[in-house]
Parts: sequence; C-alpha cells; structure tokens
Amino acid sequence: MSNKRILAFFVAILSIFFGNVSATLSGNNILRMATTTSTDNTGLLDFLAPEFKEDAGIELQWVAVGTGKALELGKNCDVDVLLVHAPSAEKKYVAKGYGVDRTEIMYNDFVIIGPKDDPARIKGKSPVEALKIIAEKKALFVSRGDNSGTHKKELSLWKEAGLTNIDKAEWYIQTGQGMIATINVAAERGGYTLTDRGTYIKYEYSMKGNPPLVVLVEGDKRLYNLYSVIAVSPTRCPEARYEFAKRFIRWISSPRVQRKIGDYEILGKRLFVPLKAR
Repeated sequence: MSNKRILAFFVAILSIFFGNVSATLSGNNILRMATTTSTDNTGLLDFLAPEFKEDAGIELQWVAVGTGKALELGKNCDVDVLLVHAPSAEKKYVAKGYGVDRTEIMYNDFVIIGPKDDPARIKGKSPVEALKIIAEKKALFVSRGDNSGTHKKELSLWKEAGLTNIDKAEWYIQTGQGMIATINVAAERGGYTLTDRGTYIKYEYSMKGNPPLVVLVEGDKRLYNLYSVIAVSPTRCPEARYEFAKRFIRWISSPRVQRKIGDYEILGKRLFVPLKAR
C-alpha cells in the first residue's frame, strides 16, 4: 500500500470519528464511503478507486467495517455513500429516510469453511443441516459477532436451524472482528466459520493456494450475497456530498465498470458477479 493511500485512509478515519476533517490530498473532490470489510479485504476497491478518480476526478476514501456499523455511519452523517451487503437492513434504512438511490450492483455467495479433515462431517450438507450437526457435535464455530452482513446471514441460518441463544454455547466463539481475522481464529483453533466467497479466495491466495480451512458447504440459495450502493440522504445530512454519491452510483453500475468488476479475479477465480454488465 502506497504512502499516499495510507495517508488517505487515515484522513478518512479522522473525518469519520473526529468530525469533518478537511482533506487536502486532492482538493475538495473527495467522496467518503463506509463499506463492508469484504470489498476492502478482497482488494476490489483498491482496483476500482483509481479508475473512478480518473473518470470522475473524485478521490474515493473509505473505511471498512461491518454493514451494521456502516449503516450507523451513514445515519450519523459521517459519510456520503455506502457499499454494503445486508438487503433487509438496507431496505429498512432507506424506508426510515436515512438513505436514497439504493442500487444493487453485484453478488457472490457465502460458504461455510472448516478444517480439511472436517471433524463434524458437514461437507456437502445444506447450510441449515450443517449448523445443526455442528451444534449437536459441539464442534467449534467462530463467528464475527459484529452485526456485519455476514454475521446477520449467519444468525438467520441459526434461526432457521431452530437454534437460539447460540451465543451462550461454549463451542461458539465471537471475535468481534472482520472476516480475515475471524478466518484466522478459526484456522488457529480448527473451527468452522461462515465467510463470503470473495474474502475466502483472497485468504486462499494469502495461503499460497493451500489454506488450512476449505469450503465444505456451498451452492445453496440461502447463501446468496447481494451488494448494493446507497447514497446518504441529502435531506437528513445536508453536508453529505450527494452529487458525488450519485456520480459514483451511476459509475459503478455502468456496463463498463460492471465488466471490470466481473473481470476482477484472484487465482483465476472471479470474486464478484456484476448485475448490470452487458
């Protein structure tokens, strides 16, 4: 990561958590975004941001947090635009007047990963069946526990499996951290976890194609993982850069940029599937 990119990141952090700090890296042409950790961990935004700056003359600065936290940052008028992946929470957010122009742009899927020897024997099961088996066998499960889109999906699967108060179980660990950190905890302790496929591919790459955790459960319609962009409401947040947010939404949903998203690969594997490419 370049020194300029590092500096831009910390300027964005200061702006979010300590008020609207005046950023000077590229004048006032800065769009502040709160996004999920997966778009950051996978390198997708590092891939797209220079293209956006070249096309629009606007520098994209972002902070990567769980979707729940990202929505709060938008609600508090700390950012201009969101890129998140929890459709139910997003729709409630828009319905309450906090965001506008919600646009679905891409998807991938969630997978359950675990040790290669799969001690709970969940390989090939449906996600609900797999979680029931993990609970019955008291196999270690590592959760993000951070109200992120991934955490919300995990909780919905436990609920569908008929398992409540899962956070009280001794074999259930909550990290309160992002996806890569949570995967690393699961790997260190020989546990299972739910992750988005894009982040798993980046993790696989970091392990030189031979990770200790492998995909065991996949392909179920329940594991669909949809990403959307949302502009922060200019009515609620008059200082938000709504025009910049609209330009970003039009740009990232354009056929040309959608094709770029589809072309973004690691280990020859596509991390995100665009919705609007032609």
